[in-house]
Amino acid sequence: MISKAAQAGAGTIIRGGVARGAPTDWQRTNTMLPGTTMQDRWERARLDELLDGLSRIEFTLRFTLSHPGLSTTIVGTRNPKHLRDNREFARKGPLPSEVVAEAKRRLSQAGSTPEAVPASSVRAGGAAQATAQA
Repeated sequence: MISKAAQAGAGTIIRGGVARGAPTDWQRTNTMLPGTTMQDRWERARLDELLDGLSRIEFTLRFTLSHPGLSTTIVGTRNPKHLRDNREFARKGPLPSEVVAEAKRRLSQAGSTPEAVPASSVRAGGAAQATAQA
């Protein structure tokens, strides 16, 4: 859907692209998915193996920022430290294209259906830059 919107010239805003902190607090209520779906998919996809020193939140935010059709993302928090951390994560930009491709492959095998995005089109700045400047 994000790619189709971008191809049509529409901007795309992702709200909750860090899954409301779910990768660090699986007990949080997510109205979009039932129960432990997110945790089950994360674990079945073995995404922790791709972190390479990143926190789950940083990985998730930068994964979201990696989509070339994304215009911006809204990441909310009540915690000033989380805000500072998220700003720093966004300033680092998207994940490397090979990590994005591997995460999408693993998520697909785990039962998720991430939109296929050619590794060569993963953005090198864009939304990440715009978000970091906010």
